[in-house]
Amino acid sequence: MAASDSRDPERRVPWGDVVLASIAAVSWAMAGMAGTAALGLHLLGADASGSLGPMTAAVTVLAVGGSVTPSGDVSVFGLEGAEASTAVDFTPLGVGLVGALLLSHFFLRSLRAAGAWVSDTELAARAWVLVALFLGVVGGLAWAGHDVITFDGGALRLDDLPGRSGGGGGIEIPGLGDIGDIGDIGGLLPDRLGDLVDARASVGFTVDTADSLAGALFWVLGVLLIALLASRRTPLPRGWEAVHRVVRPAVSALVTVLLVAVAAGGAAAAYAAIGDEHPGRIGGAALLGAPNGAWLAVPLGLFVPWEGKATGEPAKVLPDPLDELLRMSADEPVTVGRLAELDGRVWLLAVACALMMLCAGALVGVRMPLREGIGAVGFAGRCALSLGVVTAVVLPLLVVLTDVSADASLSVLGVDAFGAGVELHGHPGTAVVLGAAWGAGAGGVGALLAYGVGAAGRRAAPFAQGGPQVPAPPEGPYRPSVPYRPPNPDTNPYLRLPPAEGGGHGRHGAHGAPEDRPPEGPPPPGVPRAGR
Repeated sequence: MAASDSRDPERRVPWGDVVLASIAAVSWAMAGMAGTAALGLHLLGADASGSLGPMTAAVTVLAVGGSVTPSGDVSVFGLEGAEASTAVDFTPLGVGLVGALLLSHFFLRSLRAAGAWVSDTELAARAWVLVALFLGVVGGLAWAGHDVITFDGGALRLDDLPGRSGGGGGIEIPGLGDIGDIGDIGGLLPDRLGDLVDARASVGFTVDTADSLAGALFWVLGVLLIALLASRRTPLPRGWEAVHRVVRPAVSALVTVLLVAVAAGGAAAAYAAIGDEHPGRIGGAALLGAPNGAWLAVPLGLFVPWEGKATGEPAKVLPDPLDELLRMSADEPVTVGRLAELDGRVWLLAVACALMMLCAGALVGVRMPLREGIGAVGFAGRCALSLGVVTAVVLPLLVVLTDVSADASLSVLGVDAFGAGVELHGHPGTAVVLGAAWGAGAGGVGALLAYGVGAAGRRAAPFAQGGPQVPAPPEGPYRPSVPYRPPNPDTNPYLRLPPAEGGGHGRHGAHGAPEDRPPEGPPPPGVPRAGR
């Protein structure tokens, strides 16, 4: 079917295809996220304390920018009214990345079926129908994502503790003889621990519907925007040619290297799980948070400073030497230099991130169209400007996405019994400046390398080179069809040329004289053709 000209009224929106494609995209994305969240929670052993279904719904909502409010009530030590308060601000980017990839794949696939270009109306219709369906599903998950997890003190098996009333007598210190028998120390630590037998802790969580819908709206719009800017072979509306030529090569290159970084983090987790006593826990943590670690390391390796602190048990989940640095000093910023003072191998992170940016610059040089008359310096300047602007936007976005804030406390009648927490916050403003500098430098060097080896513009997409173009329909009702075979003058008389004057190029008779034959070309209008 021939496409209409951009000056004609907007192409009619195929609403049936729009709705079906949106349903497929949202269904696959939600199925992928729910499966990843459920498998990760199961490997971590979370389903041993609560129902896997509500926890999966809550983690899926968290992955798309939602909000979960935990609450609890603990009765212990014979006191009532003890409250367990927990605040968690953490996005499982592993779950969100799976959903983003599936959502983008099916959304872009539906756009490619539109032809060489897509109208503004159709693009908006496909985007907003998908967004509406996605928010509807998130609302359903918010309704299902609540549960109460109860911890029974009887499962701790503290009845047999020495010194516990009804227990097995006193405590004897070996090697001290009679003076080592200190008897029953009831009222001290063993009795207090024994009181946990009567304790029941209930910790619940509820998904905040309004906040979750708002976060999901920004998440799905961001995913669709990044998908449109990163896909070099997806049509766009007329007038977006600059996006094809300048923006898409840089965005696609940066997205490619960031996905490779996640794959490297997953491979490192798989290697660590091989020799570990609990490989399932490492696998579950990698499924939920591999992009968190990989994308936190990228700004850190590009010298973006971070600030944070870590206390209690949550500090043990941080990689070494980051956990040691945060426990030692919470006043100084977390930088590559400070971490290298504790472990010199940290400098390899900076080298890896620099090579990653150089690879992104080389990809931009290969994918950026090379115009005629532009030399190496001009081409390198275009690539440097493009990648510099894109990196200045993406690097602070990574800082915001990998921000960590987790705090847990148990307070009894207003007295804190213990406290634990992890906080790690980057500097988005510094990330903007460093992103522009790294992007410009890597884009320029990568473009010069591509130009030097003759690969500049070699992999530029057709849209970036000015095609494919849809010609305007010819005037009149007649539209010539595409021939099925190449033209042949022997079978098509309209392609034959008349013989030249003087017989130089005509056919000759037996004695060399030109034959008295009618001209080979078609006769003038109204004149019948002479027979042969």
